Amino acid sequence: MEEPQDNPYVRDSSLDFTPVEELDEAAAREQVELLREAVRYHDHRYYQEADPVVSDRGYDRLFDRLETLEEAFDLRSETSPTRRVGGEPLDELETVEHVAPMLSIDSSVEESDVREFDGRVRDRLDAAGDDGPVEYLCEPKFDGLSVELVYEGGELRRAATRGDGQRGDDVTANVRTIRSVPLELDGDYPKFLAVRGEVLIRKAAFQAYNRERIERGDDPFANPRNAAAGTLRQLDPSVTAERPLDCFVFDVLDDGGYGFETRIEEHRTVQRWGFHVDDHTRLVDDIDGAVEFREEMLRRRDDLDYEIDGTVIKLDRKGACEMLGATSRAPRWAYAYKFPARTEETTVRD
Repeated sequence: MEEPQDNPYVRDSSLDFTPVEELDEAAAREQVELLREAVRYHDHRYYQEADPVVSDRGYDRLFDRLETLEEAFDLRSETSPTRRVGGEPLDELETVEHVAPMLSIDSSVEESDVREFDGRVRDRLDAAGDDGPVEYLCEPKFDGLSVELVYEGGELRRAATRGDGQRGDDVTANVRTIRSVPLELDGDYPKFLAVRGEVLIRKAAFQAYNRERIERGDDPFANPRNAAAGTLRQLDPSVTAERPLDCFVFDVLDDGGYGFETRIEEHRTVQRWGFHVDDHTRLVDDIDGAVEFREEMLRRRDDLDYEIDGTVIKLDRKGACEMLGATSRAPRWAYAYKFPARTEETTVRD
């Protein structure tokens, strides 16, 4: 997300505010738009880039002023940063149909299986007369919970869990509370867009939140994945908002006719639209590069601030992916190269 220009609140949160009672509606509306833009930018810098440019106190000052003006002049908007948490607790989660199937993915811990996958891809493309490059987009395989995010007119309309791949739980109210999920997109986005992401809790945030739970006398969560899954399915969005969920987007399910030709183009563009993407994602020339990427991620696994259990290898050219298609359960153009199960030493005592 590029830094907004000509917005005084982006770099200086200490500017004096005109008393509310001295503002007319036109002046209030102008300030609200500037404040929304500034708060969205500060959210992006804090939650996606981990590089804030204002203090927590300065951010709170801007947020509180925005909330005050929206209330005083009846300028509320569902896409405003102040509207992330709202609505009454639900009795149950509704089930909704996905825009596109959220398939599983074939996987293995064996390098030989990964190379067989590459052989199948090449054989099928050769048989179809496709002589284009076989390059792969490689990314970490997050150990979280998959969600579908649907945008209409650039605004978040719906979020759903993967469920059975065809239908999932509607968790829109909960996902709205995740600061790394944009409520409104930036730039040249299509009128309709559906993306797939992974909701998780970072390791440091998980440890800090568990300490808070213990101090309150609550039982700690067993691991970040269980915590994220349970939090996302909460019936009360205010509970979800208190927990440090994050979301990485890694796939475009429906680009609304935007016309992406490659997955690396998707990756770069959705980041420009305001989504959080992983910066380890890499385009490689062949399967050797994909194997090397997995080994690198395995070595760096414990240094990352989120849990991963392998890497995902995707054919980069979208047209070739469509040609390969999918089975009833998994795409033929993607493969997960899993990490070996973690082992722990056990001491046996007599």
